[in-house]
Parts: sequence; C-alpha cells; structure tokens
Amino acid sequence: MGASTAWFLTDTPDFDGRVLVIERDPTYSACSTAHTNSCMRQQFSTELNVRISQFAADFVKNIRSYMGGDDRVPELGIRSFGYMYLADTDAFAETLRQNIHLQHAAGAATQLMTPEQIKAAYPFYNVDDIVLGSINTVDEGYWDGAAVFDWWRRQSRERGVEYIENEVVAMTRNPAGTRIESVTLASGEVIACGQIVNATGPRAARTAQMAGIDVPVEPRKRYSWVFKAEQPLDRDLPLTIDPSGVHVRENGGGTYQAGGHSDIDPAVDYDDFVMDHSIWENHVWPILATRIPQFEAIKVTSEWAGHYAMNTFDHNAILGPHTEVANFIFLNGFSGHGLQQSPAMGRGTAEWLTYGAFRSLDLSPFAYERLVTDRPILEKAVI
Repeated sequence: MGASTAWFLTDTPDFDGRVLVIERDPTYSACSTAHTNSCMRQQFSTELNVRISQFAADFVKNIRSYMGGDDRVPELGIRSFGYMYLADTDAFAETLRQNIHLQHAAGAATQLMTPEQIKAAYPFYNVDDIVLGSINTVDEGYWDGAAVFDWWRRQSRERGVEYIENEVVAMTRNPAGTRIESVTLASGEVIACGQIVNATGPRAARTAQMAGIDVPVEPRKRYSWVFKAEQPLDRDLPLTIDPSGVHVRENGGGTYQAGGHSDIDPAVDYDDFVMDHSIWENHVWPILATRIPQFEAIKVTSEWAGHYAMNTFDHNAILGPHTEVANFIFLNGFSGHGLQQSPAMGRGTAEWLTYGAFRSLDLSPFAYERLVTDRPILEKAVI
C-alpha cells in the first residue's frame, strides 16, 4: 500500500510535494506482502470491491504502459484459473445467486455451476454435499505481486521518492489537536510532515495510537502450505474455497498451495509467525482429501504463517482522512484483500493527497467516518 501510494503520487502531474517512505524492515521478511497468495478475484458482494479488482487486473496486464512504456518493466499477466466457491447449504447457494447479479452488473464473467456441471468440468472434486458452485475464469487467479511491488519501489525511487530504514515511534499533534505536526523515529530524528499515511498493515492500530486515534484493525494469523500430490491433477485447479473455509489452488510445476486458520481466530502478537502444525494434520489435510480424493497422498514442501490486517468492524478497507486529525490518512484494514486492492487504493490515496478528492474511482464509502456513525459495509465474500 505504501509503495503503491508513493508511485502513484509520482505519476500524478499535479502533485508537487516530496514523499518519504519509512520502512521498519526493508527485507520485508515478515510483512503481509511477502506472505500473500498473490491472487485476485472479482467475486465480491459489493460493487466497489469488484471494480477495485478490475482496475488491479488492468494495471497488472498493462503495467509497462502504466509505467510510461519503460522497456525494463516486465510484461505481466494473470494466470486465470479462477476462484471456485462451493456452497453446501441452500442459504450459501442463495448468497452466490445474489452476488452474481451484482458481479454481472459490474462486468464480471462469473458463472454459477450445478454439482453435475462442476463434476464434468473438474472431475477430481467430490461434490456429494455441494448445492451450487460459482466461478469466474476471467482475470481471476495468480499474478506476480512481487514484481509489481518491486517496480513500484524501483521507479518511484528514480522519480525522487526517498525510502529509509527506520520506524516511527511517536507522533506530535498541534496544540489544537487537529493535525500531526511531526513524527519521531526510533533513531531519534524528528521529521515534520504535511500529510501522514498509515500504511502499516497489521500494525495499523499501533500506528494510529501514536496519534491518539483508535482503529479496529488486528493481526490475525493465516497459515499457508505448499505441497506435492502423488497423483497430480490433470488440469488447473481453481482457487477452491471449501465450505469449511479451507482454500487450495494451483501453484504450478505439479505443486499446490493451501491456506486456512484455526476455528478460534484471536488477534495475535505483531511478531507471532509460529506455525501450528496441528491445524494441517487435524483440519486442513482431512478437508483437502475429502474434497479432492487425489490429495489423500500429498507431501508438504514448505509452509509459513502470515497476518491478515483484519478490520473487525466490517472486513473492508478504511481509507482517507481521520474525522478530527485531518492530515492523518488511513490506508488500512484490508482483511486479506490488500495485495489485489493495492493498485486502486494507492491511486485513490494519491488522488486524495493531491486533490482532496477521489477522481478515478469513488472510494469515499470506505471513509473512517462510517466507523464513527456505525455504518458498516457488509462484504459477504471474505476468505
């Protein structure tokens, strides 16, 4: 989010300020970006989230053009194996039916599938308990998020953005309490700021507290496993969202990637990335083997834990200025959707910083004010 915002600021002709990005760890070894599944989808239950991902797809597929035709920038694409939502109840099936009308209105290519249609197209699934499926194989699937992240940073540096290794440890408000005047770094330096963007992912609440602000974002642990199957599937595996919440997708080269979390899902410490191996043995693997019997004989080749920046209010982005501290800008609470939403959110934040308004896509429904007035945006499609 920070790299996207910085790059889009450099790409906004009317922006005439200077940009400083403060990174706790420039190796990014423990950040959410480094632990992502790097996939995008359009199957959301709110139109704005659909359109946000549509811009991400366009940006990825045309990244060289967006970056001024720079020949160094790689040509990227989306490996559109699609997301397959599987509903095992009439109520969940009805949600999929409702969502598809909204998705189609926004231009998404989502299709509903009966169990018989699912079995015909993907014979490896066990669909005995399935009522309905939903899939979109247009601009849904894997993309190279690391390459986009790298080029945002590389090109923005060339355009004058400064990245430093440090950490904000305190903020100072003006006497009226309406603005942040400066930030204090772990090194002791004090830096004045015109605008400050909170792009600290799962640490968003800690950052906001330095400004005397509360934001309902918590680090929630999410586990990932890459595995090989003794009997690989004979076709691409969509990113399959089992009714249990466990998900699994094609990873390439005869490998697959699964993800999940424990039934008890508390906030965790910001530095807690310890694996819970019992989740794989007792929960994830049995579900995979039941849904895809060929996955009964598999071998885990790598595993890791990462963090969702979970917005506990409504699982949607919190964007734009605070209602009282006007130059404290939120870019938080993406609840697992962050990487795919980063192009649109960075562009929108750059527009707001430059013009005081969103221009390309109206992101104002995600304003912090909805937390104050208790008006949640209900997003039903959270994985």
